[in-house]
Amino acid sequence: MTYFKQRTLGEAVETVGIGLHSGRKVKLRLLPAAPDTGIVYRRTDIDPPVDIPAQPLNVNDTRMATTVNIGSTAVSTIEHLMSALSGLGVDNCVIEVTAPEIPIMDGSGASFVFLLHSAGIVEQDAPKKFVKVIAPVEVREGDKWARLEPHMGYKLSFSIAFGHPAIDATEQFSEVDFSKTTYEQAVARNRTFGFVQDVEMLRRLGLAQGGSLGNAIVMDEYRILNPEGLREGDEFVKHKILDAMGDLYVLGRPLLAHYRAHKSGHALNNLLLRELLKKPECWTEVVFENDRDCPVDFWLQKAKAPKSARC
Repeated sequence: MTYFKQRTLGEAVETVGIGLHSGRKVKLRLLPAAPDTGIVYRRTDIDPPVDIPAQPLNVNDTRMATTVNIGSTAVSTIEHLMSALSGLGVDNCVIEVTAPEIPIMDGSGASFVFLLHSAGIVEQDAPKKFVKVIAPVEVREGDKWARLEPHMGYKLSFSIAFGHPAIDATEQFSEVDFSKTTYEQAVARNRTFGFVQDVEMLRRLGLAQGGSLGNAIVMDEYRILNPEGLREGDEFVKHKILDAMGDLYVLGRPLLAHYRAHKSGHALNNLLLRELLKKPECWTEVVFENDRDCPVDFWLQKAKAPKSARC
């Protein structure tokens, strides 16, 4: 059968980086996984190692980052890696990490895209399972909101309002339609951002120990402090789309939907997934019998991938 297939990595690949909040050196290793495994985080600094599946109900801390946990064992700052896995269409992967935090790399998804391409992305003999939204689902918190609407594809629309002169001078709205572009072209290079006054406060609390101009856009009360400036004129709002893709991929399957949000963040994005799961009448699972029937082009490089996986 020529159904649209699940994907995993061609081989294991690893890197070393710094944890944004701990400031500790972290070894990250990505491994192929069997069909229907999903994305699983494995703490290898614990004996015996602990596996934590990326699932909406395993997200119990969304302060400053998205964190998954099983009991007292957690892995935080997963959103940028999850975003890259989503954007390149990787369904199954085991992620070994030697600390309770994924390394921040350059603060975007680009380093993880490079890592995934280095491993190779291969097809598996199992159909890719999509969650198709068939009725709107919405969550709100004050003036913040996030919504999933029916859409035969995957599109994300986001608006921001920070009231900061440097951010206000850039685009406040962006939309990415994956029937027209790729993750690498539209999303991957947009970095996380923060404010000097917040960094100082966080460091007093033992957080943001690894933050620097090399892995974030940093601002004082008026301007961007990074000498190179922004990579794109809409980098702030595009990073919010990058984050949202990572947060939504904790669902465990790719979405066929239009995600729309205003001032949303990790907490509201996870609440949206939980609301979706509570309303089974609002979604259905679908597969595509032929590649050409799939409306989503996350992976225009797909034709270059080997025909089958090694596991």
